[in-house]
This record gives sequence, C-alpha cells and structure tokens, in this order.
Amino acid sequence: MGRRKERVCLVLAGWLAGIFPGAAQSPTLSPATTRQQAGLVDIQSVVKGIDLDMRYFGSHNFVGRPITGYLAPRCWLKPEAAAALARVELALRRRHQRLRIFDCYRPARAVAEFVRWMADPTDLVGKAEFYPGLDKSQLSGTYIAPVSGHSRGATVDLTILQCNAEGAECQPLDMGTGFDFFGTRAHTDAPEVSPRQRANRNRLRNAMQAQGFANLPEEWWHYRLNPEPSPHLYYDVEITGP
Repeated sequence: MGRRKERVCLVLAGWLAGIFPGAAQSPTLSPATTRQQAGLVDIQSVVKGIDLDMRYFGSHNFVGRPITGYLAPRCWLKPEAAAALARVELALRRRHQRLRIFDCYRPARAVAEFVRWMADPTDLVGKAEFYPGLDKSQLSGTYIAPVSGHSRGATVDLTILQCNAEGAECQPLDMGTGFDFFGTRAHTDAPEVSPRQRANRNRLRNAMQAQGFANLPEEWWHYRLNPEPSPHLYYDVEITGP
C-alpha cells in the first residue's frame, strides 16, 4: 500500500471512529485495492444496456467538477445488490420503462472530497441548481457526512425512464426535483410536489421495494439493499474502466 493510500485510510478510519463511538461493531475500511478484491461487480455485466448517467464522473453535480475516485463512468455494486437491481429493471421493461442510474458504489475518497468541498464557503458553483434554499453550511449531516452507505456497495441513486412501445425514446419521469437536490422538496413524501410527481416517486419506490431496496426518506432517488451484504465494511477502490 502506497503512502497516499495509507494516509487516506488513516484519515477515514479516524472519521469512522469518531462517528460511531461505542458502536457494537464499528465500520471498517477495507484494504481492498481492486474491484475484484472488494467483491464488486459491474452492473453492465449483469444488465446489458442499462442506462447510466454517472454524475460524479463528470461536472454536472453539486461540486461542479469530476470527483476524486471516479476514473470511469461505471456502476459497481455488491453481487446481491446488482442481482436485485437487475430484477427491478426486468420488471420495469415489461411496462416499457427503464432505470437511469446516477451513482452506485462510491469510493471513500470521493466522500472525503465532498467534506472538503463543504468546508469551503467560497465555492458555490452548484448552489443555484442543487441547494438554492440552503446555506452551504446547512448541508452537513443530513446531506453530506464523512462516511456514506454508498461506500459499502449496496446503495444506488436512480430514477425511472418512460419509453415508447418499442422500448426507445426513453425520457425521465418528472420527480419534482433533479438528482442531488438538497432541500425538503426532494423528500420522497414531500407535500410540495404535485400529485403526478408524487405518483412517479411512488412508482420508483414500489419497484425498488419489491426487490428488497429501502428508500432514504430525505432523497427520492436513494435506495439501499436491505439487508446489506457487508454492512460494516467500507471501500476506497477507485472506479476504473473495464
């Protein structure tokens, strides 16, 4: 393990210990350095043609730039989560719908970059789109924390596309906010959204819950496989190409 990797692991281990003091089993940062060592699979090897819009590989995200650890626009997940997601996609395709994925496994170093970004009050590139009603300091805790369930490999951010009868010309359903909108309007059961937008959120929730995924109430797009395959293990493997 290189010195940079050792420093990242030590910093993240310190955060984990501070966040979960006295926990029966504190989360552990895995020493894995490859996808295979971490036991992660590429969703495209499980679901051919699944729609990917991996926001942290590019600049259309709340930070406004590609995020550390995302070297390729890939969705990696634990095999159990990938298999469950494949069942969701299959069920939706029968209704001329599909999934669009925004994020899957998230390297711990990417989460650390979010925390560093949050500490800089002058960097407001994404405020107008992603947190127009909040001061940047208000993002700490509910929206951005030093650790993320995404780093365990069983959490996914996504939406539903509606396609035509041939399964083409797919367009995202109106969910009332975009992905990674920070504010109460993004809460899955937010009263501010229209009946149609609420119905669309319920379609996504019903499809995901049918295959064992649980929703985070503050984010309509956020789902975690329950139970998780490795609930006490985090990973910091860079996402690379095939």
